[in-house]
Formats: sequence, structure tokens, C-alpha cells
Amino acid sequence: MSRRLRSDRPPLGILVLAGLAVVFFALPFAGLLWRAPWSDLVDVVREDAVRRALWLSIQTSVLATLVAIVIGVPLAWVLARVDFPFRNFVRALATLSMVLPPVVGGVALFFSFGRRGLFGQYLYDWFGIRLPFTTAGVVLAQSFVAMPFLVLTVESAFRQFDVRYEDAARSLGARRWYAFRHITIPSIRPAIIAGLVLAWARALGEFGATITFAGNLPGTTQTMPLATYIALESDPGAALILSIVLIVVSFGVLIGLRDRWLGNPHEVTRS
Repeated sequence: MSRRLRSDRPPLGILVLAGLAVVFFALPFAGLLWRAPWSDLVDVVREDAVRRALWLSIQTSVLATLVAIVIGVPLAWVLARVDFPFRNFVRALATLSMVLPPVVGGVALFFSFGRRGLFGQYLYDWFGIRLPFTTAGVVLAQSFVAMPFLVLTVESAFRQFDVRYEDAARSLGARRWYAFRHITIPSIRPAIIAGLVLAWARALGEFGATITFAGNLPGTTQTMPLATYIALESDPGAALILSIVLIVVSFGVLIGLRDRWLGNPHEVTRS
């Protein structure tokens, strides 16, 4: 059954500390809004380079999120359900890019998937595939740094899911894959959506690994974070506008997806 969140007045000290946290998060954005040259907003957004960078960011971040879903959800299931040697090592390896400096991740990708890298040389010599300084390279870099957010979130949900529901379905004749698709996945859907949103937001804002591995080629690899960095050196006002555009897009999607798939924040459910 569901009930309202408790409305008891919390201790004053907790309110003060929570308020400080809100101020801490809000002040940087307030600074952007205060210094932004609003009179130039329309002109900056209408520039072809900006629109190309924004569209490229949306395309690549969505593709990176799809990659994270396709291979990240199975990895999360294995980490949560399968007991195998070196599982902790595999989990640490799968989430390492989340704590690495992004530039280090880009360097690692370059020496692995570059034209003369450990694996990239064979991709180029055997199949003619070159990843660095291409749009596909942007997707690879974004997937590398964003996927751990989805893996951690979904693995936690798999661990908390009561497998007796799957066992009951299988005892009634359901095959394992059917039970997984129709019982397990719908039950952890909020966690999958949360991981998806986190991965997408991380991919959208990725900078270090992208510029190191894929470069900064307008129309090909120059995403919005890269365009913002370049504008900061030549036109700080435009950089402020681009920053606000990224904030609005990310903030709007995060709020919209939470209200739609993660439930009403004013209600909690308990069984």
C-alpha cells in the first residue's frame, strides 16, 4: 500500500544543513545566470556551429546510452546473480572509468583503440575501421565513462529483487527468459530508467575523454562541452550561453524522466 511521506517537522539543525547543501548546488548556476549576456542568447543559439554541436551531443549521448543498456544491463545481472572467481575485480574494472580522470580514460582509449593501439591496429588493418577523431570515437568515449553509472544502479536493483517471483513463474511453466523479460525487468524498471538517465547525463557532459580520444573537429566530434570550452577562450559570453543551454536540456530531461518513470516524489510505496 502507499502512504504520504511523513510531514513531521525535522530538527532545525538538519534543515539548516540541508539548506546549505541546496545553496551549495545552486550558487554556481546562479552565477551563470547573473553573468550571461541574455541579449545575445538568440544570436548564439542560432549559429550553425552551435546547432551542429548540440545536435551531435544529443545523437552521440543517446547512442552511448543505448550501448550502455545493451551490454551494461547483462553485465549488471551477471555481477548481481552469478558467483564466479574474481567477481570483485570485474566489478571494480567495470566501474573504474567512473572515478578515473576523464583525460586518463581518453589516453587509455587512444592506446587501445587508436590506429596503432593494442586493438585498434587490427580494426584498421583487417576491417579499415578507424575510431579516433570520428563520431564513432565520441560514442565510444562517452560509453566508456557513462556505462558504470548504469551498471551500478541496475546491479543494486537486481540484488534487491526477490528471486522467489522468478522461481514461482518458472514453477508454473514459464521459461527463464520469459520470467526475466516479463517479471524481473518490469519490477526493476525504475532502477533501469534511473541508470539510463544518469548514463545519458554523464555522456552528454563528457569532455576529457572525448577531446583526448576523438579530438575537437567541428561537425564531426565537437560536442557542446567542447564547443563551450573553445568559446570560453575566444568569446566568454557565448560560453555562458552554451553552458546555460546544456544546463536547461539536462535539467529538463532529469526532471521529466523522474516524474514520469521514478514515481511521484510526494509518495512512497511499501508492501
